Amino acid sequence: MKKFLVITLVTLGSALFTNVNAQEIADNAIGLRLGGSNGFGPEISYQRAVGSDNNRLEFDLGWRNHKHYDVVKLVGLYQWVWNIEGGFNWYAGAGAGIASLDDDRIGDPYNDGAYILIAGDIGIEYNFDIPLALTLDLRPEIGFNDYETIDDLAPDFAIGVRYQF
Repeated sequence: MKKFLVITLVTLGSALFTNVNAQEIADNAIGLRLGGSNGFGPEISYQRAVGSDNNRLEFDLGWRNHKHYDVVKLVGLYQWVWNIEGGFNWYAGAGAGIASLDDDRIGDPYNDGAYILIAGDIGIEYNFDIPLALTLDLRPEIGFNDYETIDDLAPDFAIGVRYQF
């Protein structure tokens, strides 16, 4: 009877461990991220899993439209992903990017030009049984340039939808 109990516990423990490890992120995901802070606009988003842990790289190419200026930017992030339950995950990350500002106001301190930025990222996602994920995240960004338009902290809230493969 003791052997049966030990074998049963080991079998159940192995099944549970296998089930926990089965909650891995997709190797690749591509989709749209829609949101903004200094302006509103879409981003094309690509994610790539790295390593054996649930870590990934995310690259976003987007456009932001504001009343006085437009921004085109490319941001790269490294993200750590943790499973909450089932297909529900949360993630955090950090990264950097480059951007181009087109300001229609005239005179100092308003100028067109390129700048760099650093960004953090925290969010939640739900992975459906079909290869689709919905996300909600906050990506605060700090731009570095001489322009009054971009040189402060900008909280970038967004929702996203991605196809996973």
